[in-house]
Amino acid sequence: MTRVTSQILILMLLTSPLAVAGDSALTRLQSYIEIDTINPPGNESRGVRYLAGILDQAGIDYETAESAPGRGNLWARLEGGDEPALILLHHIDVVPASREFWTTDPLKAEIRDGNLYGRGTLDTKALGIAHLEAFLALHASGAKLKRDVIFMATADEEAGGMYGAGWIVDNRPEAFAGAGFLLNEGGMGQTSKGHTSFGIEVAQKRPYWLRLTASGVPGHGSRPLPESATSRLIAALGRLQAAPFEPRIVAPVRSMFHAMSPHADPEWQDALLNIDETIKNPQLLAKMQATLPGLHALTRNTCSLTMLSGSQKINVVPPTASAELDCRILPDQDAPEFLQQITRIVDDENIAIEKILLFGPAISSSDTGLFRDIEEVTARYYPQAGILPSVVGGFTDSHFFRDLGITSYGYAPFVLEPATAGTFHGNNEHIPVDTFEQGVQVMIDIVRKFAGT
Repeated sequence: MTRVTSQILILMLLTSPLAVAGDSALTRLQSYIEIDTINPPGNESRGVRYLAGILDQAGIDYETAESAPGRGNLWARLEGGDEPALILLHHIDVVPASREFWTTDPLKAEIRDGNLYGRGTLDTKALGIAHLEAFLALHASGAKLKRDVIFMATADEEAGGMYGAGWIVDNRPEAFAGAGFLLNEGGMGQTSKGHTSFGIEVAQKRPYWLRLTASGVPGHGSRPLPESATSRLIAALGRLQAAPFEPRIVAPVRSMFHAMSPHADPEWQDALLNIDETIKNPQLLAKMQATLPGLHALTRNTCSLTMLSGSQKINVVPPTASAELDCRILPDQDAPEFLQQITRIVDDENIAIEKILLFGPAISSSDTGLFRDIEEVTARYYPQAGILPSVVGGFTDSHFFRDLGITSYGYAPFVLEPATAGTFHGNNEHIPVDTFEQGVQVMIDIVRKFAGT
């Protein structure tokens, strides 16, 4: 190979969108992961400083704001034409991780066997860097845009978003002025037994977090009374456990199950295609809950007992005992009616039921140019994949923007095996390096197609 040819090859690699975006993106993701933004307490301002430094180097203006000390948020805008702006949203905070249960340090971005390990690789620092790379590539191209593109990184999503996206909506509406579309977490690609499918999240179950507080007569543990706050609470929780909510299929879930059935494991194809009949079969539903819990959760309202508290001393019967329930209700569920149902099942005037968190219902239409662009670009990279609107059992910050009429989709351009997808919020969270790098290019192409002229 001649020196000139070698120089040309190097130049081609350096100017390739995938090489530049992918290689630099991986380095940036590793650095981002190693910034401790575990929530609580969050300290998202650390992440803001890192992202701001990258934008400074690119010569892109941005704004930052703290909703509380250390709870940083950042947004930047590339100006374009008059069509509704696109927001690229991710959250900076990550959930806690216990080092003793990991094979790597959760706050060290370590590559092993082609996988990048670290807290936040999936939720959502990889997506954030993919958004950032698309934003930087659009800026560097100098292309004329038909709409503004907004890069937004926020605090506190893992605790409800009140210090992040919710705070921005209430206090900094100029950050997303003119926005009509948003891309966020909530959907991605999964592959199993040779079948690949992409879910583009258009709706989600609503969190209805509840605290049950039982009252009773306190006393010494050596002299138990017939009833106590703890015994009342346990009895009420037992009644809730024994009264599961009736299965019910809402229209977006039915459409999702029908669309995904051809790409599902053959064992579940008929069950998903005929989901209205499937929910009449308790044995089949029980099997679905054991093997496909995420899909099963979309067939009904749910409540999970996640927190319990009582006495602070083993020999003291407490005056109160409490439990917190992570309830998720279907998108069309009437919230007051659901609370009435919980109250009837608890059936104890000495137990107070308190609402901790509730979001409003909202569904985004899939009949938009952005949805079609996501479909087209994704199919270009994954021609055999099924691509469908999806409903998720969890919640994201998208609801803040859907409440304002902004069409919001959950889409991360990564295809994961079930074992990898299972590390969300779990031990050894990781993403395959090649999956991440290709996903960056997919995101660049989607944003370029939707925002470019």
